[in-house]
Amino acid sequence: MTTAVEQKITHEVRLHGRGGQGAVLASKILAKALVLSGQHVTAIPSFGFERRGAPVAAFMRYSNRPIRAVTNIYAPDYIICIDPSIPKAVDIFAGVQPDSTLIQATRNSAESLNCPAAVTRVVLCDAIAIGMEVFRRPITNTIMLGAFAKATGIVTLDGLRAGLESANFRDAGLEQNLIAVERGFNESIVKQRQGDTWV
Repeated sequence: MTTAVEQKITHEVRLHGRGGQGAVLASKILAKALVLSGQHVTAIPSFGFERRGAPVAAFMRYSNRPIRAVTNIYAPDYIICIDPSIPKAVDIFAGVQPDSTLIQATRNSAESLNCPAAVTRVVLCDAIAIGMEVFRRPITNTIMLGAFAKATGIVTLDGLRAGLESANFRDAGLEQNLIAVERGFNESIVKQRQGDTWV
């Protein structure tokens, strides 16, 4: 658990996906981008059974000061869900902090997500459709990094591009992922909770 002092300056991110979708790779790219943005970062993957298609989570903390905690994230203030079906299989909202943000791969509305009251902002991205256009496969991990950048403003598209370049993609793969990040940023929709509605 983070200390009281760390909690005030540290943001906690939990990333949900399925085995083989690149959730852990996405957390590494995001960590690199955040470091390049001047943040201190710890990233901890958690694979479970490591079976392709099984739920996978990755955990990250970032802060403008050094971070001592290296445990899993139990109280996230950002949840990135790169697969639309994961909320049916896993409680992605477990431990979520007040005034949290959900960044969700979905073509559905914010109302359909049944977010708890602690989630006050939702970022929606039809990442499957974008992935089919960019990769000709439902690859969503880097698309959702673009959505995270739009949601937070803590990392820029240039920072994400630098993070991607450090991930050792082949040239064609790098080009596709650069397009994917930019489309995730540009095509995400941000909704804010106002009472019982999202605007």
